[in-house]
Amino acid sequence: MAPTGWINDPNGLVFYKGEYHIFYQHNPYSPEWGPMHWGHAKSRDLINWEHLPIALAPSEIYDYGTVHDHGCFSGSAIVKNDHLYLFYTGHSIEKDPMQVQCVATSQDGINFKKYEGNPIINDFPKDGTKDFRDPKVRKYEEFFYMIVGSKKEGIGKALLYQSKDLYEWKYIGVVAESDGTQGDMWECPDLFSLDNKDVLIVSPMYGTKNEKPFYTIGNMSYKTKQFTQGLVNTLDYGSDFYAPQTFVDDKNRRIMIAWMDMWFSHRPSQKEGWAGAMTFPRELKVIDIKLYQVPVDEIETLRENLKDFQSFQYENEYMIDPQLSVSSEIHIVYDIAQSSSNEFGLFVRSSEDGHERTKIIIDIMKQEVLVDRNLSGTGEKSVSRAPVSFINGKLELRILLDTTSIELFINGGSKLLQSESSQI
Repeated sequence: MAPTGWINDPNGLVFYKGEYHIFYQHNPYSPEWGPMHWGHAKSRDLINWEHLPIALAPSEIYDYGTVHDHGCFSGSAIVKNDHLYLFYTGHSIEKDPMQVQCVATSQDGINFKKYEGNPIINDFPKDGTKDFRDPKVRKYEEFFYMIVGSKKEGIGKALLYQSKDLYEWKYIGVVAESDGTQGDMWECPDLFSLDNKDVLIVSPMYGTKNEKPFYTIGNMSYKTKQFTQGLVNTLDYGSDFYAPQTFVDDKNRRIMIAWMDMWFSHRPSQKEGWAGAMTFPRELKVIDIKLYQVPVDEIETLRENLKDFQSFQYENEYMIDPQLSVSSEIHIVYDIAQSSSNEFGLFVRSSEDGHERTKIIIDIMKQEVLVDRNLSGTGEKSVSRAPVSFINGKLELRILLDTTSIELFINGGSKLLQSESSQI
């Protein structure tokens, strides 16, 4: 979470000079969305984070305006010759074009200077429109490639650029686009290789409404500059998960962090001066043409006071632990084959009178796991559902609980359910 104020998309995730850096969309002056800055924190272990000064603030003609709707919008980071490059979208609703692509550089990872030649891409191409944002940069062989989210005629698109020096960019074309059902605007596209597979992650919009991000494992041809989609899957079935971004660290792990919130949500925490958070860092792996997500191993350093419950059977309600700490990790395996019930589950963060609780329900007949937060304190009310398979007659759940959040990993990370509330 930011020290104060508003937070949304993670930006510029990068491992630089022995440390992890996370930047994020931030309004340091209010818990409401406003002129966008890049907040900044760093860590040596992905667990303990040090807040740093604002990395980017709106200040130039291409990212500043006289009305509320302007700023340094989302982007990414890359390291070249020991320098850190931040790529971002300069936005001002008063300007035409409204959104352009820009870069800022640093030699120490803390102080950043905007390039005097900004914007490095000063207008959208013929295949896009004024909604033209969220540059993600990667290197492949001798070239750097940038994909930018856009749309045209009701079709979300990822637009591809190529460069040798990170300053001069050549437009290549549409690298991937919606099949007509995947949103009419693609935000925060992320294209990368993992376990000898090519993966595309997209946060889609339908009109003005944002939906759950999806991923597809396909084939990226750098000869034709085209990505061919494979099967499309929901990245996280939770109600508060958007704008994920990935990066690679010095252990060659592909790590993902997302915004733990969603547009148009009810946010009681704004009364306390803050809004939004980041998910726990997840390591990604491709197994059998599926993307698996698990908490990074460093989570083990947080563990203490282990409570180990051996195999047991219960009917009706059974109190497992009446004093689970606010921040907890739960690992539980249900033996479905031995169950005579069609529906069962777990209540967490329950009040003493039981009137407030978050329900995790397994529906055997529908083969679903549900997170029901209609009684979860003062936050958004919803029921999230994820389809599941029972492996050898069993179902494994790994649950991360924190003061305002729950992240649920199903069957080794093959499915995810995540949500954030001001009081769970």
